[in-house]
Amino acid sequence: MNETHQSEGESRAPYDPMPHGQPEVGLGPWQGEWPEGDHWDPELLANGDRRNVVDRYRYWTLEAIVADLDRRRHGFHVAIENWQHDFNIGTIVRTANAFLAAEVHIVGNRRWNRRGAMVTDRYQHVHHHPDVPALAAYLHERDVRLLGIDNLPGSLHLETMELPKSVCFLFGQEGPGLSEQARESVDGTFSIAQFGSTRSINASAAAAIAMHSWIVQHADLSSDEAWRG
Repeated sequence: MNETHQSEGESRAPYDPMPHGQPEVGLGPWQGEWPEGDHWDPELLANGDRRNVVDRYRYWTLEAIVADLDRRRHGFHVAIENWQHDFNIGTIVRTANAFLAAEVHIVGNRRWNRRGAMVTDRYQHVHHHPDVPALAAYLHERDVRLLGIDNLPGSLHLETMELPKSVCFLFGQEGPGLSEQARESVDGTFSIAQFGSTRSINASAAAAIAMHSWIVQHADLSSDEAWRG
């Protein structure tokens, strides 16, 4: 595939999340005879596929992509408290998609800022729970432990702990961290080692670190399905 790089002064496509590289993401209309199979999307084959998906899924229908992801999803869940319409929620959802989380859970307000998700929520199973006790009940019925991330007294150290294979990471709001209700409902908490002057790191950054730690411990990194970008 030939690459044509952006010329100086040329504007990016509005749907392109990357600031550099090709002027447009994805591929144009399919050249030649169309492939056969229910997973192909006729509209994308005819008009091109400019979505932010890996090459394997070019021209696939949304339903086919989700079905293929469901076949390979990992054992961790991600939950986010949504009391203040935190802008980090969308970014956390996007990271959950990148690491192939089993499910994403929004706790509190049903509406959340989707901008940072870059439409990756379409490929995730996103559930809403009115409060953390409801989330905990949902997870415990499925034998999934609920672990909160916060630098509280007694929190385990992420860098040295063995993460459960079936686990849900719960993240609080930027600033206040886990709510009092969350602290009372989780099965335990863990923190991320820090060495600078700030008391905490960005919530979406903490979420990415936690999810990647699960990947390092439990994912099959030798598989061809471990995408490298």
